[in-house]
Amino acid sequence: MKKKVSGRRSVKVEIEVLDGTQTAASKRAAEGEVRALIGTYALTRPRLIGAIRRWLKKRLPTAHEVVYEYRDCFVISYSPNEHGYEGLLGIRASRDGVRLYFNFAKELPDPEKLLQGSGKQTRWMNLESASVLARPEVASLIDEAIARNQIPFADTGTGSVVIRSTSAQQQRRLN
Repeated sequence: MKKKVSGRRSVKVEIEVLDGTQTAASKRAAEGEVRALIGTYALTRPRLIGAIRRWLKKRLPTAHEVVYEYRDCFVISYSPNEHGYEGLLGIRASRDGVRLYFNFAKELPDPEKLLQGSGKQTRWMNLESASVLARPEVASLIDEAIARNQIPFADTGTGSVVIRSTSAQQQRRLN
């Protein structure tokens, strides 16, 4: 059994992960932490983030939601394991808006030019509503990203919600 402790100073949440499965109590605690992050960084968009999360969990039911908190935003990575950097898709939410990130997307075909960014591997798109995910050109991008994924998702089961707060670490470095 691994225990994870949230790095947020105001709330300490232990997240238990038992051999890849998460207890109901620890999942509730992690969901509470996600709700707190939504309230902090995306107060005006909680329904949008909830709808995007439901849509992605339906599309990737065995994905782990790996949650990172930064100074001005939080990110939920949808990963085949508990390592967010191996996540295929991600939600970034801040006061500026909500974005859907595609990891390993540099070579992803995007004939509609929907993806923004010029990083070495990641591209993103702004999401004003969850209905954007149902558009055929967006669904096609997501399908292609899943098809090109090199790390397979589990065939059965459900993923866990893992909180990996980083803002406390950043604050310690600044002090």
